[in-house]
Amino acid sequence: MVMEALVCRNLGDPTVPLSDASPISVSGSHPVPELTSPTTVRVRIRATSLNYANYLSILGKYQEKPPLPFIPGSDYSGIVESVGDRVSRFKVGDKVCSFASLGSFAEFIVADEKDLFLVPDGCDLVAAGALPVAFGTSHVALVHRAQLKPGQVLLVLGAAGGVGLSAVQIGKVCGAVVVAVARGDAKVRFLQSMGVDHVVDLGKGNVIESVKHFLKARGLKGVDVLYDPVGGKLMKESMKLLNWGAHILVIGFASGEVPVIPANIALVKNWTVHGLYWGSYKIHQPHVLEDSLMQLLSWLSKGLITIHISHTYSLSEANLAFAAIKERKAIGKVMLVIENSSAGRSKL
Repeated sequence: MVMEALVCRNLGDPTVPLSDASPISVSGSHPVPELTSPTTVRVRIRATSLNYANYLSILGKYQEKPPLPFIPGSDYSGIVESVGDRVSRFKVGDKVCSFASLGSFAEFIVADEKDLFLVPDGCDLVAAGALPVAFGTSHVALVHRAQLKPGQVLLVLGAAGGVGLSAVQIGKVCGAVVVAVARGDAKVRFLQSMGVDHVVDLGKGNVIESVKHFLKARGLKGVDVLYDPVGGKLMKESMKLLNWGAHILVIGFASGEVPVIPANIALVKNWTVHGLYWGSYKIHQPHVLEDSLMQLLSWLSKGLITIHISHTYSLSEANLAFAAIKERKAIGKVMLVIENSSAGRSKL
């Protein structure tokens, strides 16, 4: 049996049109993955998420470098298609979501049952495929690491992107005063519609002065938690806003510049700096990921969080999907939605 899959055969820019010169191509004859143990499950993928890490991986600039060729992977959702003999938690037809380091940009994927999560009734399946990485990163960062408390001030940089928007929502669920930084009128208006307490347009005026003015008007001293998936100059400037005892969450470097956090100031102000590589929790503390995703799915089913899908594409439009990530066109998540038109066909 064969399936469609997006295969990375060379490292390079995945935004160029699909051709012989592109590092990625759609294979229509990739083998459907087999169940590898009695506890594995094969999922017919409905939707899979694009994250900035996927873009970096194809460029060859991510910290983990899989051997070529490979099928890129990320979080996904779908329907259970077959189960191993000892699978007890799922049955054929169940709606599930999960995450993978590789392999989800395809029509089928195989995972162990312990790595899958049942999608609650009433939850949109495409939205569930966008949940694990972005919302999981923000939940572990804000709730587990920074232990964000009601009334604390949370400053989110890159607030209209996938992880940024998830941080904004989780901050509101936690009862924090949320300050968001984004670029452009459309992103600012969207964040305001989400109930953010103060939104700053990076392209207009001085970010630091705007936030200081807001804090003073609210009678607040400063920022308690800084959530930064951007890095660069903005992160350096934002440290001027931090309270004594603040938490700095280092999420990523979308700006391309790794900032320097002065250790002497961190010492004097008793800052805590958290590096957050979410995927490594699967190796070192898997129970943290499991508890986090279970709570997020519960919040999703109750309407406490919503998942905004900015763009959807097919596998054959993957270069356009990556362009939306690269050019920061998205407000929220970019998804590949898989129609399964040829799924599981026999190879003649």
